[in-house]
Amino acid sequence: MKTVNAYAAPSATEPLVRTTIERRDVGAKDVLIEIRYAGICHSDIHTVRGEWGPVAYPLTVGHEIVGIVTEVGSEVTKHAVGDRAGVGCMVNSCRECANCLAGEEQYCLAGNTGTYAAVDRDGTVTQGGYSTHVVVDEDFVLRVPESLPFEKAAPLLCAGITTYSPLHHWKAGPGSNVAVVGLGGLGHMAVKIAHAMGAEVTVLSQTLSKQEDGRKLGAAHYYATSDEATFEKLANSFDLIINTVSAKVDIGAYLSLLTLDGTLVNVGAPPEPLPVQAFTLMNNRRSFAGSSIGGIRETQEMLDFCAEHGISPETELIAATEINDAYERVLKSDVRYRFVIDIATLA
Repeated sequence: MKTVNAYAAPSATEPLVRTTIERRDVGAKDVLIEIRYAGICHSDIHTVRGEWGPVAYPLTVGHEIVGIVTEVGSEVTKHAVGDRAGVGCMVNSCRECANCLAGEEQYCLAGNTGTYAAVDRDGTVTQGGYSTHVVVDEDFVLRVPESLPFEKAAPLLCAGITTYSPLHHWKAGPGSNVAVVGLGGLGHMAVKIAHAMGAEVTVLSQTLSKQEDGRKLGAAHYYATSDEATFEKLANSFDLIINTVSAKVDIGAYLSLLTLDGTLVNVGAPPEPLPVQAFTLMNNRRSFAGSSIGGIRETQEMLDFCAEHGISPETELIAATEINDAYERVLKSDVRYRFVIDIATLA
């Protein structure tokens, strides 16, 4: 076992603190990564505060990880010492079910192994990227293209793939009208990626305070959802709506904005139910769907797509000592648009 520096939550109600955690020895198929940068995701906050169910404490979170490979196991063939590597939201799956065999490990029928707060293959609870090192099976390690700015790449491993996957699955592209609900960590990536795919992009946000940002990111249109006239004007307009908001919204109002056979996809994960009236779906043959992250193959495809199109998240680099303040700022929507921890400050 290897002892490494980390930040962890002692409980659901206490601030994260500097500590140490244990990493397993590098096995034959394992890769040891010296973490350079780790993104802060709203999921981290939901998890450590017990909002998505009980977890084992102390817990180190973080599933947006990039770093340098420093050791590989004897049977590793996909990665080498010195490679730029990434780790996203999962570190294992059963590898045997129909979904895993289809390259959709995120939907593993036995449940994928999350990067943190999950039971790993050795029976221990997984610990995430707010730490100096991580050991991961080579099959769940991504290659980070050299052209991606390393200090900005980490959020692609969650925010990037979470928005790329539904845009890719529902075939956003030239001729399609895509709306993005919310312009935050997920939303700003959805705008950038949908624009790069060739879609006409509209941002739907509570206010117009980020309108200038939205235009710069690639949105052709920007509307305030606090204005009731927005829903009247945009009725039956969109082929695809990506809802990135992790709070309760009026799903029926947004469904009314879909054109014939349009789909509203939820990628935000509010703890409350989101009720839907059946007649709203039946009108215009609309669909209400959900989407998780992406499989390893699709995540690599997303990284390569972002490298090809010069896409990287808008980030604010912070020291590890600023994590708790960053959490409060995330909850106040006071970040444009993703915090990234400089893990060198943990060394």
